[in-house]
Amino acid sequence: MRDRRTFLASASALVGASAVGGCLDGGSATGTPGRGATSGATDAEALAFGGDREVDLWLSPSVPQRNFYVQYGPVRDYLGTHIEEEYPVPEGTSVDMNIGSDYGAVVEALSEGRADIAETGAFAAALGVAAGAAEVLLQRRGYGSWTYESIVAVPDDSDVERLADLAGKTVAFADRLSTSGCLYPLYSMATTGGLDVGDLPAGDGSEAAFDARFVGGHVQSYALLEAGEVDAAAMGGFVRDTATGPAPEAFADTARTLHEDSGIPHAPLVVAPGLSDDATDALARSFLNAPERIYDGADGQAGTDDDLWFDDVREAGVDTYQPVVDVVDELGVGPGIFE
Repeated sequence: MRDRRTFLASASALVGASAVGGCLDGGSATGTPGRGATSGATDAEALAFGGDREVDLWLSPSVPQRNFYVQYGPVRDYLGTHIEEEYPVPEGTSVDMNIGSDYGAVVEALSEGRADIAETGAFAAALGVAAGAAEVLLQRRGYGSWTYESIVAVPDDSDVERLADLAGKTVAFADRLSTSGCLYPLYSMATTGGLDVGDLPAGDGSEAAFDARFVGGHVQSYALLEAGEVDAAAMGGFVRDTATGPAPEAFADTARTLHEDSGIPHAPLVVAPGLSDDATDALARSFLNAPERIYDGADGQAGTDDDLWFDDVREAGVDTYQPVVDVVDELGVGPGIFE
């Protein structure tokens, strides 16, 4: 493992960005906002999201793109209606939903003011905070838990029995900025497996003891493994354990878990650093007060295929993502990965 370098997103750098409580002073998180609705608000008084009449919501490629609109449509519709009814925004304010090609594209959109709020991974969020490109707003609860697993899987008939055996092999990773699909697997391959990870995840990996392939998503990583195109695949444990990817029994028929890391904090919702306190407050309260139906997908029914992977949010403190920051620090990754 290469020399440890200082990671800029230490706990002190995350103070204020992660602690959404500071945005909610003056009222209960479950109370009704006290600023009044749109009637009577002048353009000067109205909340501005990105300087226009749109709340720009960006989504990261954590699940197949074909599922995004049916899954996130109710979130978009609720935010658009709720914010216009409960907050002083320009008449006709709507929510525009965009999908980033990767985690880096989402952070870039936040830093450039093209995104007001985004869902992204913990790793990308930590680096975004360190680069001054994002501020953590809330944590999401996924699959009934506030934490989840990262796995490295191999074909069921593979002769690979431990991480060290991946030397000289081809390994698929979800995304360079994926927490469970890259960061934790690399860390475990370096520490538990004793493998040289070279300059990954930031560099081309030419000095790594294995061939790394970044494929743009967790399910895509599994798909390459299933097709026999890679020797191992890193992904979130939800691909193995839920219907997000294959059915769990289908996964068990084709792959086995070589290594697993658990207790990873589920990913946050983040906002652009230039967003005003009032606008940030409105977004935080909107999610904290949201009805359960926004998580049920386009059909409005819980427990069906178009449900969101997360079903609740909560305020996130500085230490929520400290385990991720510690792993980032050990791998020596900094905001330079965006360059």
